[in-house]
Amino acid sequence: PTTHPFHPPSNLPTMAPLAKALVLLGSASTAVAFAPSTNYAKVGGAPVNPLRTSVADVSVKESFGFDFAEDQAENTPDVILGEARYKQWVGTVVDPENSFLNRQYNVVRRVRELDLIGLTAEYGILSKLEKNGLDLATLESLLPQAEKLGLLSLVANNQQLLINLVAPLLVEPAPLLLPAVAGALEAGPGAFYLAAATLLGLDAALIVNNVEIPFVGLSAGVTLGLLLVPLSVVLGGVGTFLSSTNKK
Repeated sequence: PTTHPFHPPSNLPTMAPLAKALVLLGSASTAVAFAPSTNYAKVGGAPVNPLRTSVADVSVKESFGFDFAEDQAENTPDVILGEARYKQWVGTVVDPENSFLNRQYNVVRRVRELDLIGLTAEYGILSKLEKNGLDLATLESLLPQAEKLGLLSLVANNQQLLINLVAPLLVEPAPLLLPAVAGALEAGPGAFYLAAATLLGLDAALIVNNVEIPFVGLSAGVTLGLLLVPLSVVLGGVGTFLSSTNKK
């Protein structure tokens, strides 16, 4: 058989430089695409990317940005516009010791007015606590542990909140609660466990039956659960604590 010598195409020498040129052009365009631009226009001294067509408005407004909401600056005097100015104004027109912003709940006076000390002695609360193993010596032994847990520091750093929020919730209903507390202490820790289980069961029943608060439409189980669940946890904790003191 006859063989024919191989002859490369005549346009091969010209195609190689062309391919190299295309590769270099593509690399250059890619590098330019990823390179940061330094020719941005400046607005307020800050560079702005020309490719961005809009900038979000992040300013905070008392009207929440709604067009139909009232403008506070138009219908509110400048002297009380803003929280800081309002507090200063209240201090000038109202007795600072009796203003709602600065007033403190008088725990000692309310305890005396409600005769809580007399009711405590009448229902024998202290003797029932000692019967359950909780006396002054036990409380004193718990102070170092409370300090390790940071409870004393927590109380010291939140005096205003405890005095104006927690204290009224404990002091005002105390005349009605003391008889129930005395009965529970007489029965022992089981009474607190039963009360905690009852509250949790009540909240569960409200949720299962989809009970709603009239005229509002909110779920009664979820809404009342904000009170019932923490209260049941507190009652269960008291029962556990009394059980531990009884063993000592």
